Amino acid sequence: MAKFIGISGSLRTRSLNAALLRVAAGFARAIAYLVLVALAVALPLPAAAQSDPIGIVIMHGKGGAPTGYVANLARTLEGNGYLVANLEMPWSRSRNYDVTVERGVQEVETAVAGLRAKGAKKVFVSGHSQGGAFALHIAGKQGIDGVIAMAPGGDVGNRVFREQLGQSVARARRLVAEGKGNEPARLEDYEGDKGTYSVTTAPAVYLTWFEPEGAMNMQRAARAANPKVPILWIVGRGERPGLRKVNIPLFNSLPDNPLTRLYEPDADHTGTPTASADEIVRWTREVASK
Repeated sequence: MAKFIGISGSLRTRSLNAALLRVAAGFARAIAYLVLVALAVALPLPAAAQSDPIGIVIMHGKGGAPTGYVANLARTLEGNGYLVANLEMPWSRSRNYDVTVERGVQEVETAVAGLRAKGAKKVFVSGHSQGGAFALHIAGKQGIDGVIAMAPGGDVGNRVFREQLGQSVARARRLVAEGKGNEPARLEDYEGDKGTYSVTTAPAVYLTWFEPEGAMNMQRAARAANPKVPILWIVGRGERPGLRKVNIPLFNSLPDNPLTRLYEPDADHTGTPTASADEIVRWTREVASK
């Protein structure tokens, strides 16, 4: 009987020792895990894993406003963590070309600088319709990381604009030659859906926007784009046939850049900004990661 009791006590001792060893091993694993967590917090993330803020300037179309067709795009980008400057541009319904092209460029440059001051590491300039054409003009300049042209239009160099606005441009030239370039005058603008309509602005300012070989000539702008600035060119499959017809060749005339893309959403002219939001997020993140 004594022998049996001795064996039982030995078994209990070994079981206790084994349990203590398991507890110690578990405690050691917990300590090791806590050390790894502390190191992960203390060490900087790899560059690929860091998420730097992206800034984007948005410009509406002719006669539009920041609250119009680009408003949903602005909200979507903000919801994805973007820093957004949704501008009212000189061609809005209330401004009627109140400043020159160069001043318009300065407004965009100020917005870009403001986004960088807020922490944006990469900044893109986007525009819809006439805003897209102006974005192409800006693509020939330094200081931005990419351009997004959404259904760009308002090409003063094409045949239709030359025919519709030729007399108004000639009149503005005469007024400038007569020394009346800074006096407000009723001149003409043109939009495909509206035809020609009057705007009141200084002739000298008007010419910076409407000279056929000037800043808003999209062929000139496409050829002059900075090759280092990638461009996302967006043309909806439901775009106006005439505008879609000229957009594809213009895209093909851009300088080579491995990140330049053509995107064709299932949208018409006015719906293009909203329909392109997801692709704009994807593309800007792709460019920002390079």
